[in-house]
Amino acid sequence: MYKTANRLTLWNLALGMVALFIGGSMGPLQKLEHVGINLYSSLREIGIASYYQGLTIHGVLNALVWTTFFICGFLTYATVNSLKRELSMPRLNIAAFIVMVVGLVTAAVPLLGNLATVLYTFYPPMRASGFFYVGLTLFVVGSWMVGWGLLFTYRDWRRENKGEKTPFVALASLITMVMWQFATLGVAAEILFILIPFAFGLTDAVDPQVARTFFWFFGHPLVYFWLLPAYLSWYAMLPKQANGKMFSESMARLVFWLFLILSIPVGIHHQYTDPGVPTGWKAMHATLTLLLFVPSMITAFSVVASLEIGGRNNGGTGLLGWIRKLPWKDPSYAAQNLAMILFVFGGIGGLTNASYNLNVTVHNTMWVPGHFHLTVGSAVTLSFMGISYWLFPALVGKPLWSKTLGLWQSWTWFIGMILMSNGLHILGLNFGVPRRSSLGVAEYLQSDWQPLMIEAMIGGIILGVSGLLYYINIIGTAAQKKKLEEPIVMPVAEPYHPEEIAVQPAWLDRWRPWIVTMIALIVISYGPVLFDLISRYNPVAGFKVW
Repeated sequence: MYKTANRLTLWNLALGMVALFIGGSMGPLQKLEHVGINLYSSLREIGIASYYQGLTIHGVLNALVWTTFFICGFLTYATVNSLKRELSMPRLNIAAFIVMVVGLVTAAVPLLGNLATVLYTFYPPMRASGFFYVGLTLFVVGSWMVGWGLLFTYRDWRRENKGEKTPFVALASLITMVMWQFATLGVAAEILFILIPFAFGLTDAVDPQVARTFFWFFGHPLVYFWLLPAYLSWYAMLPKQANGKMFSESMARLVFWLFLILSIPVGIHHQYTDPGVPTGWKAMHATLTLLLFVPSMITAFSVVASLEIGGRNNGGTGLLGWIRKLPWKDPSYAAQNLAMILFVFGGIGGLTNASYNLNVTVHNTMWVPGHFHLTVGSAVTLSFMGISYWLFPALVGKPLWSKTLGLWQSWTWFIGMILMSNGLHILGLNFGVPRRSSLGVAEYLQSDWQPLMIEAMIGGIILGVSGLLYYINIIGTAAQKKKLEEPIVMPVAEPYHPEEIAVQPAWLDRWRPWIVTMIALIVISYGPVLFDLISRYNPVAGFKVW
């Protein structure tokens, strides 16, 4: 059933997992380097020349490649199974995967060859090989094509089902992909019109301020491109796994629409210290960023309520007794619930990052990667691992090799991330320890940093072990001969109040007002800023850092 979509999902998951393995292997090395154990010199034979090359590989493969491949695969599977129809243009989606692979290889060759050591944000005037930027462009275009294929499939479903409400899982998947289409326009403009000509010598200089602003047009909505698929699972799938129901499907729809309109016009909160951006526009983006707390809090309330329904259906009583009755022995459930717990701390830290005055205290310190790992490293990656514990067996037709190993992996990731992120947060907040720095050889290294550095290192090593447990389980699942007795069906929870579907406001299933609002907010929040910066274009000479 849905063979093309299933195969594409499997291919996307497989390549994403390979990227995570390579990128993730750099993580423990960075934490060891911070306490003076430098293993990069021993890796020069395989092409890892420095801490900074390892950090670039870690960021690009984990934050960009792993997440995008997994999301494209997962949302393809979710959309097709939710709409109950095969892809309308399967060749388009196959071509999309091929373009993404070509882009990955094109970018990976200079990345692994130490010709693109410009870190995950690739800020100019640092200059990478032009093929690194070309590869990133192709990778993004391929992800656009995945979205086009899903939208064509939805168009055909809509023609066949006039008057019916879009199933929530499909709607949430499509909103995520549409947001991505608009968000990536910023990085596409940066790469095509600024970085590629700069890298190939067609221009001699580049304006870092303009490039950074285009990057963060994309950079913060990228966070919600990561998070919304996890939210989709938390809202619609996790309650089903817990024997619960969706507390309110209407609230879930509203949350995704709010993320669509608010995810993009917030990027300048990453540029509070940039002198070229006027203060008033920073304040506007700060306000819009804090508004994102509204759908986040709705999510926290609604998802917990949905899980409480499941816990009580399982026999839980009392104020908190229902928590013990949740399916903690199911690694798919445990991984995602633990991811949500970690994300509570990540969300609270995000308020500090978004605050116009508090951000200055933690800007460019270890606080930032501490926060970052609670979002993309925990809420996203641990959730994706949990999803893969049912999705991968469904695709290969084999049961998960070891539930016990899956539970160990989930809990070790949880413990490792608590230790590492706690150490990094305190190092940044209390001591102002800089990020993106090779601290193992830094002359300014202070002795009172060391206990927290060791805590972060221990957490990083535990995360490395957890990652190995994950891959052992996935490979074991694929290699075993045992087959599923019954096919795994995508878990989708029913609404707690089925009657709410009939009385649901029509505007919760209409695209036009939300798309118009999104575009209007983008134009208002970014139009004058970009016009001003481009009109004062101030190029400077670039340099290679390797």
